[in-house]
Amino acid sequence: MGRPRRLSQGGALVALLVVALALAAAAAYGWHALTRPLPLPRSPYDFDVKSGASLASVARELTAAGVLAHPAWLTLYARVRRVDRTIKAGSYEIASGTTLEQLLGKLTQGDVTQTSLTIVEGTTFAQLKAALRADEGIERTVLDLPDPELLARLGMARPSAEGLFFPDTYFFARHTSDTAILKRAARMLEARLAAGWAARAPDLPLATPYDALILASIVEKETGHAADRPLVASVFVNRLKIGMPLQSDPTVIYGMGAAFDGNLRKRDLAADTPYNTYTRAGLPPTPIALVSQASLDAVLHPPATRYLYFVSRGDGRSQFSVTLDEHNSAVAKFQKGGARATP
Repeated sequence: MGRPRRLSQGGALVALLVVALALAAAAAYGWHALTRPLPLPRSPYDFDVKSGASLASVARELTAAGVLAHPAWLTLYARVRRVDRTIKAGSYEIASGTTLEQLLGKLTQGDVTQTSLTIVEGTTFAQLKAALRADEGIERTVLDLPDPELLARLGMARPSAEGLFFPDTYFFARHTSDTAILKRAARMLEARLAAGWAARAPDLPLATPYDALILASIVEKETGHAADRPLVASVFVNRLKIGMPLQSDPTVIYGMGAAFDGNLRKRDLAADTPYNTYTRAGLPPTPIALVSQASLDAVLHPPATRYLYFVSRGDGRSQFSVTLDEHNSAVAKFQKGGARATP
């Protein structure tokens, strides 16, 4: 009766050994699967995780693309780590040598691929929309809407979209919406404008922050050399204080729209539009361009000068004058080379 028992014990030991070996083999294979480089179909390999996507669906897509040998490896490892419900949407990029463990780390940490867009100071909102349309990494949601409807979608109550977005370089994940980017740029502009207005110089001839934004946009377009920007601002501030027309060519050009052919003529200066600061006193109704921080600073803290005139010197700089006689002399001197004056 003892002999069958000895055989049974021996069989159990063999069975345990087989199980142990199987577990060791599985562990070794699992460790190899976690640490070996993924077989990417190309390097770098980029893919998207849409909002609301499950890890299982992502694993299936990566398996179909040849990145994973089987979707279970990614999902099982994520469950062991208890991170299977923490993957983040976005655009991802993985290079040669990336392991399954590193892939999961990217997905759970939101290590998304970023792209960028630079909003250029002095450009118009129409040019900004064109740049957004040309960027393949940006999803269109509002760009094709009329501006009033676009502003409503952004939650902005302004008479025009012009000038409402701060020029800067914005980084974002691929497939970010135009709405999200515009909202970021608008929030940045509002924050900069509010801070500047709160610390503005006393006795400015500006009633609201929006007035400051309008004037800053004119300074932006009138400045050919950065060092001249504060003096250009002082000229326009001085004119507003005494009720003198701003007489700014860029405002006239903006008001002409598509009718402007690159040449500004005397008849254009005489043709009345809401933006013609030769025929109308005060500020135009809206900004005429996107403004830099430097232009906002110049308008909100203009230097104390007596300048009322300036003329281009033809080298990017401007010649500033206090009196009309001085200005006429400067015009005679510098316009021989084709420069244009601001009367």
